[in-house]
Amino acid sequence: MKLLRVGTAGAERPALLDEDGTLRDLSGVVADIDGALLADASALARVRAASAASGELPVLDAEGVRTGPPLARIGKIVCVGLNYHDHAAETGAEIPTEPILFLKAPDTVVGPDDPVLVPRGSARTDWEVELAVVIGRTARYLESAEDGLAHVAGYAIAHDVSEREFQIERGGTWDKGKNCETFNPLGPWLVTADEIPDPQALALRLRVNGELKQDGTTADQIFPVGEVVRYISHFMTLYPGDVINTGTPAGVALGRPEPQPYLRAGDVVELEIQGLGRQRQELKDA
Repeated sequence: MKLLRVGTAGAERPALLDEDGTLRDLSGVVADIDGALLADASALARVRAASAASGELPVLDAEGVRTGPPLARIGKIVCVGLNYHDHAAETGAEIPTEPILFLKAPDTVVGPDDPVLVPRGSARTDWEVELAVVIGRTARYLESAEDGLAHVAGYAIAHDVSEREFQIERGGTWDKGKNCETFNPLGPWLVTADEIPDPQALALRLRVNGELKQDGTTADQIFPVGEVVRYISHFMTLYPGDVINTGTPAGVALGRPEPQPYLRAGDVVELEIQGLGRQRQELKDA
């Protein structure tokens, strides 16, 4: 299923994109798309039944309607740094022996086509297309990568926007360069795990002003999705509705020769992941 939320910010309604691309209203079936829904087998069964009989759901006019984040009330966003062999190589970093983890605040999340704000004082705002994993079952001390995959409700596109000077040169952890407002566009859809049989076989691409910058595959991940979920569950409990950003492939501005083409107001970034849709953001000054 392709689940999404449409409407003005803070007033989105749950929706379903059916097989022929028609936008259907789910607000008569569930209150919202969130961790509570993903953890509730009976509620999910109602959604699946509605999806199977999608012709009975009201049609929503998709023209001009904003698509919000596909998930409401996100608990936490756990991110994996340097999780692609080619990205580690382009930045001159050693291949990590364990996943590098950091957190993004849920309030960084915006819709897939909402503007991204360049922070005040920023000269090094960078792009990162990422596969986002949405947790559907409480995960703690999982024993295997297979267990990790079994706790995944679905997948989405995340844009892990980063300010490199704040992240690397301003002291402390990476958090200052990762948590600026609007720095985690998410969506357009939450695609349920049954539609993505192999999360390690997805193409990822990102363009800036129409120029291809990133062209990778999740097959290049150092730590695959199931292992990432298992690993994180030994350091923190993952709950339904939590999100994991699983890293980015090569092609970021940080890895390019001087002068590095960092993002500025007026730039347009477009992202896509195979089977998960597309995003488009215009950069604006904060």
